[in-house]
Amino acid sequence: MSVTSGAKRKEGGLAETARVIFHALIIALVIRTFLFQPFNIPSGSMKATLLVGDYLFVSKYSYGYSHYSLPFSPNLFSGRIWGSEPQRGDVIVFRLPRDDSTDYIKRVIGMPGDTVQMIQGALYINGEPVKREQIEDFIETEEGSRAQRVKRWRETLPNGVSYTTLDLYDSLYDNAGPYKVPAGHFFMMGDNRDNSTDSRVSPDRGGVGFVPFENLVGRAQIIFFSILEGEHAWQVWRWPWSVRWDRLFTIVR
Repeated sequence: MSVTSGAKRKEGGLAETARVIFHALIIALVIRTFLFQPFNIPSGSMKATLLVGDYLFVSKYSYGYSHYSLPFSPNLFSGRIWGSEPQRGDVIVFRLPRDDSTDYIKRVIGMPGDTVQMIQGALYINGEPVKREQIEDFIETEEGSRAQRVKRWRETLPNGVSYTTLDLYDSLYDNAGPYKVPAGHFFMMGDNRDNSTDSRVSPDRGGVGFVPFENLVGRAQIIFFSILEGEHAWQVWRWPWSVRWDRLFTIVR
């Protein structure tokens, strides 16, 4: 009798554990699909706003939902549900138009109908120069053995959004455009202007081109973890000196 009761209790415990795990997976799936999804930064195209090794949460609800919001992106519908247009200056994760299995992260610079142009490294929107001022240099310390000073600017978009950009050297895309943004599309640029393959480069040349509204995945909101470039997050024993503690829980602007 006691053996039978013990077996029933064991079976009941296993069933309860399975139910808890199942419910936890469903909750995690709902959160990832409709609320927040984690992403990590693999390249330096958004320096110094985002660094290689940053881990951030992206809000999936900010611009409504497309089929790219769903796990594995099944093509169940077109367009967006509860769509809300992004603001100029938002930092956005989107699906690359020429390869919609690849996520990119850039800043929205051009809205539908805008004309965007680069003239001698300065950004122009609809024929007007975007306000910018040179500020203290960015000190690059992680990509080489010696610290490197990089020229840095603060740009302020027409809607008041302000952020910093890096100026590594004179590049081909310091003079580019004009680009006329089509209806239903956006013009994306990296903050690390000379090291960013973005909307200044057409898809047939390996670039981004104009990004359809449907391809937006979500808005970058907060950095929840950050580790030095070249380090591995799973090496917990190295965290005391490999984690960028000052970047944890900072808002992405």
